[in-house]
Amino acid sequence: MRNEFVKNLNRIEFVVTYACTGRCRHCSEGSHSSSGPSLDPGPAAGAVRDTAGRFPVESVMTFGGEPLLCPETVCAVHQAAAESGIPKRQLITNGFFSWDSGVIQRTAQKLARAGVNDVLLSVDAFHQETIPLEPVMEFARAVAGWGVSLRTHPAWVVSRQHGNPFNLRTAEILAEFQRAGFSASDGNIIIPQGNARQYLSDYYDTQQDYTDPYADDPEDIRTLCIDPDGSVLGGNICRSGILDILERYTPGHSGC
Repeated sequence: MRNEFVKNLNRIEFVVTYACTGRCRHCSEGSHSSSGPSLDPGPAAGAVRDTAGRFPVESVMTFGGEPLLCPETVCAVHQAAAESGIPKRQLITNGFFSWDSGVIQRTAQKLARAGVNDVLLSVDAFHQETIPLEPVMEFARAVAGWGVSLRTHPAWVVSRQHGNPFNLRTAEILAEFQRAGFSASDGNIIIPQGNARQYLSDYYDTQQDYTDPYADDPEDIRTLCIDPDGSVLGGNICRSGILDILERYTPGHSGC
């Protein structure tokens, strides 16, 4: 690869779909529908294989929306990652995609067989306003039963230490999962964008320009972030090979 702007690429992320089972007041993407377009499994898996064949990819992540509304794509991505020798294969999910215990158990089994090895479960005061804990806990236990690492992954208002009511409720929910044997990740600090800007403005200075801590330097792309329609870095994996997109990339083309 001759393109100096992507020479340090080592991670791939997939926004599998923006459809979601939650209606979270903190969501940076704003309101979500319960249905919508999703990324096709074939191009997604192909992008993983091709990228890993050319770059030292260390991790692949699938998220959304709620990615497990599209388990075929999630599994295709992670199976390709496992077959390509990518060591970290992460899934971020709110854990609520079905009330059916059979579906929950089969999905957990498919994820394990596909090679997912790190599940980050989005549970906190915001998710649990609209998402019931019972099927989420069942999913967590099912995933753990198949030997896959699972941690809760909360969202915090202002900071983890801030004593606002949302953080206090989040701590209660995490304690429930802790009693069930699931530890917590550091989680994320909410950025006042999308719904969060509308509903949580009392906790933030809305005149301040908050920086996205996950944004890449456009002149040193380290992470590919592929949208549900296949868009990435000014190209689209459903129409072009990912290596061609990377070769043509110049700063100024946006990704997620």
